Amino acid sequence: MTHENEGHLETEDRGTVLIVPDDGGPHSLSSVHTQHTQGATVMSTNDTPNEGVITSYAQARARTLTAGGVTHAYRELGPKGGIPVIFFVHLAATLDNWDPRIIDPIAKNHHVIAFDNRGVGASTGQVPDTVEAMADDAYTFIKALGFSKIDIFSFSLGGFVAQALVVKHPDLVRKLVLTGTGPKGGKDIDKVAGTTYLDMLRATLTRSDPKEFLFFNRNATGKPAARAFVNRLKERTVDRDAPIKVKAFQTQLKAIKNWGRGTSDDLSKITQPTLVANGDNDRMVPSTLSEDLHRRIEGSELIIYPDSGHGGIFQFHDKFAPVAVEFLGR
Repeated sequence: MTHENEGHLETEDRGTVLIVPDDGGPHSLSSVHTQHTQGATVMSTNDTPNEGVITSYAQARARTLTAGGVTHAYRELGPKGGIPVIFFVHLAATLDNWDPRIIDPIAKNHHVIAFDNRGVGASTGQVPDTVEAMADDAYTFIKALGFSKIDIFSFSLGGFVAQALVVKHPDLVRKLVLTGTGPKGGKDIDKVAGTTYLDMLRATLTRSDPKEFLFFNRNATGKPAARAFVNRLKERTVDRDAPIKVKAFQTQLKAIKNWGRGTSDDLSKITQPTLVANGDNDRMVPSTLSEDLHRRIEGSELIIYPDSGHGGIFQFHDKFAPVAVEFLGR
């Protein structure tokens, strides 16, 4: 792993679906050694890279990496080698918020990395108030890991960041998965804060997790799917992440408002194979914006799941995960 800038880098171990084409490992701690590469300090291991590979997110080793003045918390799993898949997470989320039913199937044959961006969870620093600055931080982290080409899997706010990153650094990204997200300047994205606070209140009054309201329909289909999703997030019982701080959450909301009120990017510049997915009733990032992404990114594929909301990919994880695996494996 290398860091191309002058900053110090460290790593540490801590223990009916519609698909529409667009035509118009755990390492042995006893073998840890330190190497110096291009002014960076990297703690690594000298055992076989894919020996005893972990493919369960609940068991993924927690790591940290310091670059650009920020210590990033991250987890990695799956066999090393090939193009890594970097996961970009949603509003208020930390490493503990990825659905293992999505991430585990992808990690079976791909090197997967999920991370806390600056100021989120166990990562240091302060959350930026623009999506573009979040993308810059993600770029610093990815390059510090030594990657010159990646695939991206993103959800919600993570999809905003992914778009900003690929527009600025198109050569870095091979494939792009955009779920529950929308383009810069998209209609009603700037209203996310109001929806979020309302559903947080509803969740408090019912002693529920806010994601049960934000991500799922409140009907006979959505309610059990919501409970099952929240329970899956608890499968990891050790070395869990730090919760997001209130100030960090509020700054993320400001960044989302700025994104929603910003001038639209030229998405015709995105030429990477792109998979777009959402539920048909997304109250946070309207489902019509997924259709907008599909229209504007040439050659993209669109999946809209019926009777589902912002978390459609989680409600239909048994259908979506195989599609994502096939897309990334092409």
